[in-house]
Amino acid sequence: MSKNRQYDNDYKVQAVKLAKEIGTEKAATELNVPSNTLYGWVKKAKAGGLDIGLGERNPEDALNIAEENQQLRKRIKALEKENKRLSEMNEFLEDAAAFFAASRQKSGKSKD
Repeated sequence: MSKNRQYDNDYKVQAVKLAKEIGTEKAATELNVPSNTLYGWVKKAKAGGLDIGLGERNPEDALNIAEENQQLRKRIKALEKENKRLSEMNEFLEDAAAFFAASRQKSGKSKD
C-alpha cells in the first residue's frame, strides 16, 4: 500500500541540493524519496519553479533566464505598441461616430 507523503519546501530544496552533489538516484535512496519525485523537484528547480537559493543555478540556467527575460521584454514592448495603436484607433472611431451622429441629427432636423 503506497502512502502519499507531503514534503515541505525546505526539504525539497535540501533534497535538490543533495541530488546535485551526489546524484539524483543516490540522493533519492539516501532520503528514502521516490526517485521520480526527486527528479521532478530537480526539474522544477531548473525551470525556476523551486527557489533553491542564490548561487545554486549554473551559468547555462542564468543565460537561459536572461535570454527569456530579453524575449519577454521585446514581447511586452510590442504589445504596448499595439495597445497604443489600438487605443488611438478606438479614439478616432469614437470621434468619427460622434461626428456622424451629430451630422445625422442636423440633417434630420432640417428635413422637418
